[in-house]
Amino acid sequence: MFPLLLLLFIIVPLAELYVIIQVGQAIGAVWTILILLADSVLGSLLMRSQGRAVWRRFNRALAEGRAPGREVLDGVLVIFGGALLLTPGFITDVFGIVFLLPPTRAVVRRLVQRSLAHRVAVAVPRSAAQYRARRMRPRRPGAPSEDFDVEGSATEVDQRHLP
Repeated sequence: MFPLLLLLFIIVPLAELYVIIQVGQAIGAVWTILILLADSVLGSLLMRSQGRAVWRRFNRALAEGRAPGREVLDGVLVIFGGALLLTPGFITDVFGIVFLLPPTRAVVRRLVQRSLAHRVAVAVPRSAAQYRARRMRPRRPGAPSEDFDVEGSATEVDQRHLP
C-alpha cells in the first residue's frame, strides 16, 4: 500500500510539474495554462456525454434483466477518467482520455476484469430446490447456524393509544 501512496502523492505530482515546466518552456506559460484549461473543459464535456451513455446502457441492462457488470465498470472508469482530466497536468490527462474514450476504455475494462477475476468468487446455488435443500439440511447440535434468520412475530400498534 505504501508504494501506491508514494506513487500517487509524490511521484505523479512531481512528474506532472516537470512536464508542465517543460511544456511551458517550449510554448510559453500562457499557452500552457490555456491548454490545461481547455483540456479540463473538454474533459468535463466528454465525461458528461460518456457518463450519459454508460447510464443508458446500465438502465437497459437492468430492463433486460441481466447483471450490469460491464456497465458498472464502465461507469467507474468514466468517473476516474473525468477526475483525471479535471486534474491539472498532462500525464493525468492522457490517462483520463484513455479511460473516457470507448475503444481504449474497453481495453482497460478487460485488463481490470482479468486482474479482478481471481480475487472475486461467486457461489450461487444451481436451483431454488438446491438452495432450499441446503437450508433444510439438519445441523449438528451446538453447531453455528449458517444463516441469520430469527424467528419472531410483530404486532401492529395503534399510535393514538400510546402515552
